[in-house]
Amino acid sequence: MIFRHFLSTLCRAALLALVINGLAGCVHYQARPLSPEKTATALAARSLNDDGLHRFLAENLGRDFEVWPPAAWDFDLLALAAYYYQPNLDVARAEWKVATAGKVTAGERPNPSVSLSGTYDTTTPPPWIPGVTFDIPIETAGKRGYRLAQAQYLSDVARWNLLATVWRVRSGVRAALLNLYSARETESLLARQEAAQSDVARLLEGQLAAGNVAGFEVTQARIAHDATRLARLQAQRQDAEALASLADALGLPVAALQDVQLSFAGLDEFPTTLTAPEVRRQAILNRADIRGALAEYAASQSALQLEIANQYPDIHLGPGYEFDQTDNKWTLGVSLTLPILNQNQGAIAEARAKRELAAAQFLAVQARAVGEIDLALVGYQATQQQSATAGALLGNLQKRLDSVRTMQQAGELDALAVANAKVEFNTGALSRLDALVKAQQARGQLEDALQSPLVLPAAVLQNAQTNPKQTQPTIDHEP
Repeated sequence: MIFRHFLSTLCRAALLALVINGLAGCVHYQARPLSPEKTATALAARSLNDDGLHRFLAENLGRDFEVWPPAAWDFDLLALAAYYYQPNLDVARAEWKVATAGKVTAGERPNPSVSLSGTYDTTTPPPWIPGVTFDIPIETAGKRGYRLAQAQYLSDVARWNLLATVWRVRSGVRAALLNLYSARETESLLARQEAAQSDVARLLEGQLAAGNVAGFEVTQARIAHDATRLARLQAQRQDAEALASLADALGLPVAALQDVQLSFAGLDEFPTTLTAPEVRRQAILNRADIRGALAEYAASQSALQLEIANQYPDIHLGPGYEFDQTDNKWTLGVSLTLPILNQNQGAIAEARAKRELAAAQFLAVQARAVGEIDLALVGYQATQQQSATAGALLGNLQKRLDSVRTMQQAGELDALAVANAKVEFNTGALSRLDALVKAQQARGQLEDALQSPLVLPAAVLQNAQTNPKQTQPTIDHEP
């Protein structure tokens, strides 16, 4: 009877504790199943007219739009749209959120436990001796602090990985937009070249009929014309592929870009700030992958400190109570693990080796960054010179074409000379476009290598870290 009364009292106390804990707040599971049909429909419905995208752009640009959507989308607007839609960024944000949640786990203190016992004494009534014992763990040697520090550094690693993803997304948009620009400009220039070569072939056929040229020259002109036409058709295919690549880089269906006016402004500019020594120095110290590797090393330091602290056993207090034949008996026990057979030396050695690995990886990342920056800087400067030379050549070809036209008007040259001059000018224009595209590709590689805030403001990076589409928390707390 006494034992039953004791158990009843203990159960009521436990229930009271559970009620108090529930009032303080508890987490309830909410199912959120994924439907492939619904997600596919949502992806297909994405567009640049989205109201959420409107708010995101206004926040990042610090201004609203007089007309929405904008009449033309340039690289800066498209990059922000990619930060809004790109699924890879959503994955990186979620990974950062997981790592951040690890700080909560690391900071949790071990819960005490309670155990019930019952002893039956056959010699002295009353026979039942009920008892209750508590186990209150006490962590020693600052283990919780080391866990928290390690979790914080791992969260920093995930954040730097997110920023690296931001740069990759931006780079992908820029490369796709540049490829689209190249395809469209190439198609336009090839169309002009095709027309000029058609004039050459037509004029040569007239001279062939008059017996002034050989048939071989006409055939060569026709072959050149057909080759240009084939190249133009290939440029059309590249145009469609580049548009699809741009849509993929943005996280949009290609249909969302079909009727959108794109602006290629700025793709012919070459910023001098990218070559500044201070920018290079800041990149070597602050690139996302470098900072991430540094955070990895810091986490390995905390992990080593934790394993060293694990040499020292935790203390377990065990207060208890027994109701022994109408006597109240209180006990106080202390227990700890005796570090006799091992002193956690294996885990310490492993953690020390991982710290050495993290240090080596950091140096490798920094050395790779230095190599990438130097290589990209050399390529950027070289392609700048090539682009300038191609531009000068195109200027001279323009002067020559103007001179040939003037001479034709004076009767000194015939129409064939003008047509040939047009062909040469268009060939130079294609070379100039190729040099410009290569120079811009080198610029993109240099920007990717530098990851400089002079290229991308810190405020934009900060805003890109949060999910602009998320409107509901993933964990719901209910009173």
